[in-house]
Amino acid sequence: QVHLVESGGGLVQAGGSLRLSCAASGRTFSGYAMGWFRQAPGKEREFVAVFSQSGHFTHVADSVQGRFAISRDYAKNSVYLQMNSLKPEDTAVYYCAAGSSGTTFAYDYAYWGQGTQVTVSS
Repeated sequence: QVHLVESGGGLVQAGGSLRLSCAASGRTFSGYAMGWFRQAPGKEREFVAVFSQSGHFTHVADSVQGRFAISRDYAKNSVYLQMNSLKPEDTAVYYCAAGSSGTTFAYDYAYWGQGTQVTVSS
């Protein structure tokens, strides 16, 4: 029911910033929690941030607190991840996901984008 497409990844120096975008299809966008996850080579997919359905809350992982922020534009059916003060450890493929509730667990999200690569050089 939901098709997600990420964009905005790239190569950036440590300390730099990137803004990731996720465009969602369908008129039911507002009914889903939208999450960002990331996966580095050899690592499991980890939670980054979530914007809950109905705008109830946002939550950002401790590892990126104070550096990353999530936002939504309902008119554009899009969700964004603003990433500041990037570190080499942030290097990963970043995925947008949609689920029925704003959890931190990847298995709770039914729909996923294709991922966008973020590489932070030191």
